[in-house]
Amino acid sequence: MVYRFRIILDTEEDVFRDIEIEASASLEDLHNAITQSFGFDGQEMASFYTSNEFWEEEEEISLFDVSDEPGGIRVMGDTYLEDVVDKDNTRLLYVYDFLNMWTFMVELADIGEVETGRIYPNLMYSHGEVPAEAPEKEFISEPIEGNDDDDFFDDDYDLDPEDYDSLDFDENWN
Repeated sequence: MVYRFRIILDTEEDVFRDIEIEASASLEDLHNAITQSFGFDGQEMASFYTSNEFWEEEEEISLFDVSDEPGGIRVMGDTYLEDVVDKDNTRLLYVYDFLNMWTFMVELADIGEVETGRIYPNLMYSHGEVPAEAPEKEFISEPIEGNDDDDFFDDDYDLDPEDYDSLDFDENWN
């Protein structure tokens, strides 16, 4: 089987690539196809994350095992597309270069048959130019229902967030 993916760079401009790759390929093979199709050298750390329909990160699958104990995390080279993606689980997040945080949404668009004579992975379509720098990310926390920050300090702990003298800690602790 062949998986056809649309890989979308998380940026304001439309920048995406359509890639087809054999279902038996590893996530490292998909990583290499993505970096090549977007013009990266492929030398930076990267991870895939399984994702739900809301593009929320779930399990990390890293390029290298960076866990405290060997085998503590799945790695791309030992994880095959057909074991992670199927018609019900169609989305992955891909982050390349953790210093710049190039972030991609990877979605399975179609499942087809292998075509004789075709070399996989295959870049089917390319749209848009990759910007010179990774887009800025705005990390926003979810507010806690029923609590606004001022109420949290005032009501729950009888604290004033502006009164540092009464917080009882050594500000030169290190």
